[in-house]
Amino acid sequence: MPQIDNIKNILVVATEEGEGERSSALAYGLSLAAQADARLVIHSGSVPLNVPHTRSSAIVGQLVAEENARLRKLTERVAEETRKAAALSGVTCVVEAPQLSYADLRDRILAQARVSDLIVLDADPSAITIDGGLLRKLIFASGRPSIVVPKGVREFGCRRIIVAWDGSEPAARAVAAAMPFLRAAELVEIVCYLGEKDLTRSAPGADIAVALGRHGVNAVVKDLPAGRDIGESLREQAGLSRADLIVMGAFARSSVVEWLFGGVTQSMLENTRAPLLMDH
Repeated sequence: MPQIDNIKNILVVATEEGEGERSSALAYGLSLAAQADARLVIHSGSVPLNVPHTRSSAIVGQLVAEENARLRKLTERVAEETRKAAALSGVTCVVEAPQLSYADLRDRILAQARVSDLIVLDADPSAITIDGGLLRKLIFASGRPSIVVPKGVREFGCRRIIVAWDGSEPAARAVAAAMPFLRAAELVEIVCYLGEKDLTRSAPGADIAVALGRHGVNAVVKDLPAGRDIGESLREQAGLSRADLIVMGAFARSSVVEWLFGGVTQSMLENTRAPLLMDH
């Protein structure tokens, strides 16, 4: 098991929205923290229901109170289970499970994210869920890299890594953020799509491979044609390579009210089977 250096503060975000689903990010974050010998902070808060006052407020108020109590119990259960799992793994762990308004919860998590080395969260590309909204904020406004974990992935791994490289600023930031994992990997595959963008003013894949090699990274370049859906092709390549992690820049289409993910970013969040290390 390779040593992961320079990752000492990890934030896991796994809010509770009432469905009681198991968070892949929690298990993945614990696994990563154990391997990196890192301190873990877990936010498993919830947003209470808040119904405006009406003439039927007594009935509605009771239903709302019952639902909010149920949410609190769910978050408390997750917090207790996580503390026990962390203790068994030998991981130093702090669990926060507040029930706050979305704005207050968002600001609290953002503040914690900015003093963390890395954020781990569940893949939720939806624009209407709490997790989906937080994912956008954390990727684009935290200033820190994020690992987005798809359902069913519970163990951290970095033996084989794919880097989606297009010479852009987000891609460069993602590579820099991923350096602890790239150095620990057995093989790093730099995937470039020829013809997707004008890369005449960007560093080609060969240049980033040489730069990574100076850090002891075993990197190879794979140039692929851009004649098909990039997200689908990247997922296919990750499957063929048995990649444990995909490193890529995150792109947005708009900054009005909430960010809309760019096409490849959205496609990967919706369909990836491997965790995504993303930076903007």
